[in-house]
Amino acid sequence: MKLLLEVITPEKIVFKDEVDEIVIDTINGQIAILPNHINLITKLVPGEMKIIKGKTEQVLAATGGFLEITNNSATILADYAVRAQDIEIARAQEAQKRAEHAMKEKATDKDFRMAEAELQKALLQLKVAKRHRGNRTQAS
Repeated sequence: MKLLLEVITPEKIVFKDEVDEIVIDTINGQIAILPNHINLITKLVPGEMKIIKGKTEQVLAATGGFLEITNNSATILADYAVRAQDIEIARAQEAQKRAEHAMKEKATDKDFRMAEAELQKALLQLKVAKRHRGNRTQAS
């Protein structure tokens, strides 16, 4: 038996397939989800999401959101999610520099929080990409 997984962001459906296992970070710690998991709704924290199907493992970087599990179906509504192989390291490094610069400027609280969120997103992308793809850079 498999578990249907959908990872949805405001922009698109990032992943939709039947899987054997999901490992994800929640506000209560990291959990593994297998078929026939009990119904659950929980908040996600920024981190790495592992999706296991057969002998293959895919990794996504997700900045947070919510997870709902019902009847062998898991839906993740994420603020942002990207597959490790789709992360452009050079672009993430540039986003990190821009965010760090914006945080140093004497900006409003709102601008600071936005820059801080962008910095966290860039750092997460770099961490996931370097761990699962090495240090190579993809072309735009």
